[in-house]
Amino acid sequence: MAAALNIQKGTSKLSAYDLRDPNADIEERHTLAVIVDNEPGVLARVIGLFSGRGYNIDSLTVAEVDHTGHTSRITIVTTGTPAVIEQIKAQLGRIVPVHEVHDLTVEGPSVERELALFKVKSSGEKRVEALRLADIFRANVVDSTLESFVFEITGTPQKVDAFGELMRPLGLIEMARTGVAALSRGT
Repeated sequence: MAAALNIQKGTSKLSAYDLRDPNADIEERHTLAVIVDNEPGVLARVIGLFSGRGYNIDSLTVAEVDHTGHTSRITIVTTGTPAVIEQIKAQLGRIVPVHEVHDLTVEGPSVERELALFKVKSSGEKRVEALRLADIFRANVVDSTLESFVFEITGTPQKVDAFGELMRPLGLIEMARTGVAALSRGT
């Protein structure tokens, strides 16, 4: 007897219709791109919106994107129910130095990448295995001593997570991650 299909009510990035219940208790991960004025205090105001309401930020990256226009892009990865995500977007849009708020998760296909550095201290066969895994994951060795390696890896957050989990038993002692950088695909 065939198992029943486990189809969940909702939508995907490929769905033409938003069938999600905004009052559902299901938490979703969303990537928000916020274009703001590049001036002192703007980041604190955006982050204050999250902390003041008890919302969590899973990843945060900020960089100036237009030097002449003095604008920066804040990429925020957060988790919440559909209603909470809509509330976050609405409240971000009300902050004065915010020009645009884009929810890359629902606006269509997007590309997400993260850079991470992993320091692995090992010797013997574990050292060789760490190099083999780095090659499989296309990680670069950016520093090497007789006792340790520092690997640089770029990819999706899931790829970075997987690489870190495989390095733990091989002597992972330190890790630094940049946070997610994301853009929508196409024009």
